[in-house]
Amino acid sequence: MKMVKSLILGSAAGLLAMSGAQAADLPVKAKAVEYVRICSLYGAGFYYIPGTDTCIKLGGFLRVDVIAGGNTDFAPNLGGAGGARNRLSNDYATRARQDLTIDTRTATEYGVLRTFAELVFSWSGGSYTGSSPSAYAGDGIGGGQFGIYNAFIQFAGFTMGRTYSIFDTPWQSYPAGGPDTLPGGGNHVTGVNTLIYTADFGQGISGSLAAQDQQAYDTTNVYNLSGATAAGMITGVYGANDIGGTPSPDLLGSIRVDQAWGLAQVAAVAHDNHAAYYGPTEIFGHPDDKWGFAVMAALSIKNIPTGPGDTINMQAVYTDGASRYNFQSLFPSALAMYGGTGLAGAYQSLAIAGVSDTVFTTGSGQESVTTWGFRGGYTHNWNPYWASAIYGAYAELRYGSLGQAAICANMVTLLGFAGTCNPNFNYGALGFNTIWTPVKNFAFTADVTWGQLDQKNSGTISGPGTFAAGAAKPAAVYQLKSENSVTMLLRAQRNF
Repeated sequence: MKMVKSLILGSAAGLLAMSGAQAADLPVKAKAVEYVRICSLYGAGFYYIPGTDTCIKLGGFLRVDVIAGGNTDFAPNLGGAGGARNRLSNDYATRARQDLTIDTRTATEYGVLRTFAELVFSWSGGSYTGSSPSAYAGDGIGGGQFGIYNAFIQFAGFTMGRTYSIFDTPWQSYPAGGPDTLPGGGNHVTGVNTLIYTADFGQGISGSLAAQDQQAYDTTNVYNLSGATAAGMITGVYGANDIGGTPSPDLLGSIRVDQAWGLAQVAAVAHDNHAAYYGPTEIFGHPDDKWGFAVMAALSIKNIPTGPGDTINMQAVYTDGASRYNFQSLFPSALAMYGGTGLAGAYQSLAIAGVSDTVFTTGSGQESVTTWGFRGGYTHNWNPYWASAIYGAYAELRYGSLGQAAICANMVTLLGFAGTCNPNFNYGALGFNTIWTPVKNFAFTADVTWGQLDQKNSGTISGPGTFAAGAAKPAAVYQLKSENSVTMLLRAQRNF
């Protein structure tokens, strides 16, 4: 019995040991998976970042453009090789672009803490001159462009970083579509570094104050007209650009009413024109600073009687020493367009124009350049799948007495001008587009724009400066007259 008892106890001990070994081999129970949860606090598309109380939304679009009548993405040929209208430039352009937005929001005791970034990846077609391929805007084979349109933080009424200007309207410079070059107000669609404080008064009424980086986008030129050259004059560069480092950002204020019926907005900006020196070193002296300004008013009317979703957008602007707030950041500051002529003895016609904030001559003070303009558009929805729009823009630029006298003297001396000189100009554009949306968030667009550079000179140029470097134009007699352009955009875009 003693032996049997020992065998039983030994067997039990072995079974317990085996059971312990098998239990040790079993997997430990996994922690509960943190599934991504919908965040309904800030609208559709937001989700909680797992393990946090921060909500995130990803979005963007993919766009494919083809442009006829221009050599950049939806802009007419207003200068350079394109403005020469010869064999040196493409008559079309192409671009593929991916836009990615990242929006995060966290509820705090001070309100919502928000970050927003918009990243842009683009490939634009290039061109050839002779045997040398020329990539557009930094693109290369297998390369492309990377851009940051927005990168800002919002907290307790403050917006800090890169975003749109409070001088801008929600539609930027596209009241109903249209090209990148419509004047008539500001355009910071690619963002600008700024510090903004916004007070919300309720019922869609708000007021904002801002300090904004002026040099990247909001200064055109500060010309020393005494430094003009023939090679520059014939391209619309009327002097030596003498912009100095600025001591002050642009200072802005805006009041906006944004309600179900539409939007009304007024804005103003003060802009410091800070020139460098009359000569190559500081011992030559400099003109005093000249403060400029711009004022803008805008109106948007939604859901007008012509149909659900129909919209009218319009705005007007006046500038004095702050021309970029009318001839906006995507409008060229020097224009030269060639065309045909019926004048006997003339080789071709030419329209030249220059945009500047101020001008001066060596020893003089700065003189402001004044402008005014407007733009507007009407969009009509035929049905949920088809929409059409018409839009237009017009702007004028005027030099003061010092600027006109100096520019005209340079025209005679450097370009052999003969006739009636007037460096002022107008620019107008009119366009029409149709959009087909076969499925939600996917659209095809066809957009056609006519534009005119209405320069005010009347006469001819025939001096040695009539040879335009890079444009393959010979030294000859050219008639100065206004020129027109027609540009068409075909676009496919998928939003997500």
